[in-house]
Amino acid sequence: MEEHQPRNAFDIPKVFYFEVGNVHSGSRGNLRYRVKPADGELHIDVWREDICFELAQERGIIAASAAYPVSEEGFQQMLDFLQAEYDRTE
Repeated sequence: MEEHQPRNAFDIPKVFYFEVGNVHSGSRGNLRYRVKPADGELHIDVWREDICFELAQERGIIAASAAYPVSEEGFQQMLDFLQAEYDRTE
């Protein structure tokens, strides 16, 4: 059986996953995040409570949001953004 290899520090799928319109959410430590492609961009929201995106949005506790192009470069920028937010959390 093949061992699971993380795609990156946040285990986010590669750019192709988003090019076809998929949404991804996850967590690392106390950081929660959601990535949604729209209009050629990766829209990312982060929050720090153990609740779903919809509740975080409803309660107004989204800590930060950003958007990057749906491209390899934009994907790396998004990972850098996530890492910076994670570093603030831990």
